[in-house]
Amino acid sequence: MGVPMPEDGSNTIALPLANAPNQFDLRRIGAHPDHWYPVCWSDELKAGKPLGRHFAGQPIVLYRGKAGQVFALEDRCAHRQVPLHLGVVDGDELKCHYHGWAYDRTGQCVDVPYLGRERLPNGVKAYPAREIDGLIFVFPGDPSLAEGRAPAALGLSQRKDYKTRRLNREVACHYTFMHENLFDMNHQFMHRKQMGSIRASCIGRDHGENWAQVEYSFSRTDGRSSVGEQVIVRMARKRNNAEKKDFTDHMRIRTDYPSQSLRVWVGRDIHEVDDPVLDVWLGYTPLDAEQRTNRTFGYLSVKKPAVPGLIHAVWPFVTWFTERIFHEDKDIVEHEQRAYDAQGGDWNNEVFPALRDLRAVLARCGAPQD
Repeated sequence: MGVPMPEDGSNTIALPLANAPNQFDLRRIGAHPDHWYPVCWSDELKAGKPLGRHFAGQPIVLYRGKAGQVFALEDRCAHRQVPLHLGVVDGDELKCHYHGWAYDRTGQCVDVPYLGRERLPNGVKAYPAREIDGLIFVFPGDPSLAEGRAPAALGLSQRKDYKTRRLNREVACHYTFMHENLFDMNHQFMHRKQMGSIRASCIGRDHGENWAQVEYSFSRTDGRSSVGEQVIVRMARKRNNAEKKDFTDHMRIRTDYPSQSLRVWVGRDIHEVDDPVLDVWLGYTPLDAEQRTNRTFGYLSVKKPAVPGLIHAVWPFVTWFTERIFHEDKDIVEHEQRAYDAQGGDWNNEVFPALRDLRAVLARCGAPQD
């Protein structure tokens, strides 16, 4: 999959000059279609109302059949090319708004009202589609690969002992900027107004063919935490009696291509069976053909404290805090995209080894764009 990247090997390779283009351009590696991508929330797709969406410039129409199952077709009528999302749902079929041509769930044209069902033209492309934890996914690539690649769950969003909010925004940048932004916690300086001065320390990194992982601990060098931050972390510290001299927070960020996750624990000696205090799942779906915009879907889940109802009382502070952080991240990655467009190439001078691991994974797993 994808292409090899100069950063795959030693991290001691010579770096390019700060103001010179790289030989390899990660922003020309598209999201590989042979994976599942979220395109809308389940409650956005109403019965009897087709919904138009895009994946990397491909128009896709979603609709629910008579039993509520989700179907996805190419969003164009094979007749006059008008969008099928303007049409009418009839059982498991979708009828074009213009002349009433009908398509079944496989995309086959099954009726032309003024010709009958005997001499039917070719249909349109169908996509595997399914609902997972309140999101609707489509598989734009080879349908034979779809079944084995569906995510089992989206973080901890469905657990009752967590309170969860949706993350949902359109961001004007290449999806690789999103992966890099979350993975690299050395950018905490940018969030100083929200969190004070925080220093991130990388305490581990690892990667494989289609995944990369980095772990951090944090220390506050100046300023005070916000109420939202205190809700997420401090209540968990008290619950775990973790106010000890050697106490530290532990964050793990992981890209399992093409999605990302972030988890935060409180205290040392983290085990896989331990519940994190914070769990975030994120999926990035490119919208336009050049993949210069993406829609970010996600879930942010906070472990509920022992006091009944407390999490609901303080939730507005959590929402305000996380929205401010996400707004700053959105703004900066869009600045990165504008710099890329102005320079006409990837001039990034990346020195952080964990980011080199990540970029190599994105290069291997992605699909080169024309």
